[in-house]
Amino acid sequence: MGKKINFIVLFVLVIFVLFGSNEYNELKNSIDTGDTAWMLVASAFVLLMTPGLSFFYGGMIDKKNVISTMLQSFVALGVISVLWVVIGFSLAFGESIGGIIGNPLTYLNFNDVGLDPNPEFSETIPFLLFALFQLKFAIITPALITGSFAGRVRFRSYILFMVLFSIFIYCPLAHMTWHPEGIFRNWGVLDFAGGTVVHMSAGFAALAGTLYLGKRKMEGEEHANVPFIILGTGLLWFGWFGFNSGSALGANEDAVAAFSNTNLASATAMVTWIFYERMHGRKMSAVGACIGAVVGLVAITPAAGFVTIGQAIFIGFISSLISNWAIRKMRKSELDDTLDVFPSHGIGGISGMILTGVFASKVGLVNGVYETFFYHLLALMICAVFCFFGSLLLFKVVDVILKIRVRPDQEIRGLDISQHGEKID
Repeated sequence: MGKKINFIVLFVLVIFVLFGSNEYNELKNSIDTGDTAWMLVASAFVLLMTPGLSFFYGGMIDKKNVISTMLQSFVALGVISVLWVVIGFSLAFGESIGGIIGNPLTYLNFNDVGLDPNPEFSETIPFLLFALFQLKFAIITPALITGSFAGRVRFRSYILFMVLFSIFIYCPLAHMTWHPEGIFRNWGVLDFAGGTVVHMSAGFAALAGTLYLGKRKMEGEEHANVPFIILGTGLLWFGWFGFNSGSALGANEDAVAAFSNTNLASATAMVTWIFYERMHGRKMSAVGACIGAVVGLVAITPAAGFVTIGQAIFIGFISSLISNWAIRKMRKSELDDTLDVFPSHGIGGISGMILTGVFASKVGLVNGVYETFFYHLLALMICAVFCFFGSLLLFKVVDVILKIRVRPDQEIRGLDISQHGEKID
C-alpha cells in the first residue's frame, strides 16, 4: 500500500510538470507597487510562522519526539505548496459551486493565475501574489493540528491526513468564508485573517484526533527545550504581523490597524496569563507567557481589522482567561491533547469569532446591529460540526488506508528513532 501511495504522488507531480502552465501574459492592468511590495513581505512573514511553530511545538514535546514533532510542521511547507498549486487554490478560490467550494478546474495547476490583478480578489496586486499569500495560510493550518497528536502518529499517515484535510476541510471553509460568493461571506460573517478558516478548523480537527487516537502510552514528560518555545513564540509573533496586517491586501489603514491590534492583543494576553497563574499560586513560567501570547494572537485574528485598540486589548484579556481555564479543565479530563491545541486555537478562535461579532466596526453588537452577531454564531456552529466530524471521518479513512498510530514499542522509544532514524543529543 505504501508503494502505491508513493507512485500516486509521483504521478501527480509528473502530470503537474508536463501540463502546468507557466505562461504569464503582459500586464494589462496597472499594479500598485507599494501594495505589492508589502504583500511580498507579508507573505514571507507568514511563511516564517510555520518554522516558528515547529520550534514552539518541538520545545514543548518530550526529548525523544522533538525531531518528529518539528518535521510534522516543517514538511507542510513542501506538501501543501505542491497541493495548493495543483488543486487547492482552485477549490478555495475557484468559480463558486453553491457558495461551498470552488470548481477544481478553474485554476488547475495555477492556470490563469498570472501577474495581472484579479479585481474579484484584489485590484492592486498580481493575482499570483494573492494566491501565494493564501498558500501560507493553507500551509500552517494542518501544521497546527499536529500538536494534538504529537508522539503517537506514523509520519506517512500524517502526510495523507494533511492532504485530505486540506482538500476536504480547509479549502471548502476558506471558500465559504473568503470567496466573494462564499456562503459565510454573503451572510456577512467577518473573518479578517483566519480565526475561523485556520484556527477553529485546526482546533476542532485536533479535538477529533485526540478522541480518535486516545491517550499516549506515557504522559507527563518534561518539555524538551524551553528556549525553543520562546524562540518559536517570537517567530510566530513576528510572522503574525504578516498574517493579520497582510490580510488587508495592501499597504493601507486597515493594515496599520491590524498591526497595532495584533501586537496589543498578544501583549495583553501574555501579561494576563502570567498574572492569572500567580493569583492561583502557580509560577509565572516562560511556557505560560508563551502560551498566553499565542492565544492572544489567535483570538485577535478574525477581528484584527475591524476593532479599536481598546477592544483588541479586551479581546486579548478575556481570551487569555478563557483558554487558561479550558486548558486546566481539559488536562483533568480523559482527552489527551498533547500540546493543548484545542483549548488554545479552537477555544481562542471561538472567542475571537464571537467577539468580532460583538465589536466589529459599524456592524457589531455594540453598534446595535444583531444580524452580524447571530450569523457569526450560526457560522460557528456549522464550522464546529463540519470540522470536527469531517476530521473524525478523515482520521478513520487514513487509518484504513495506512494504519495511523505507531506500535506501542515505537511510541515508547520515541518517533525520532522509530519514524526517522534520528535523535537529538
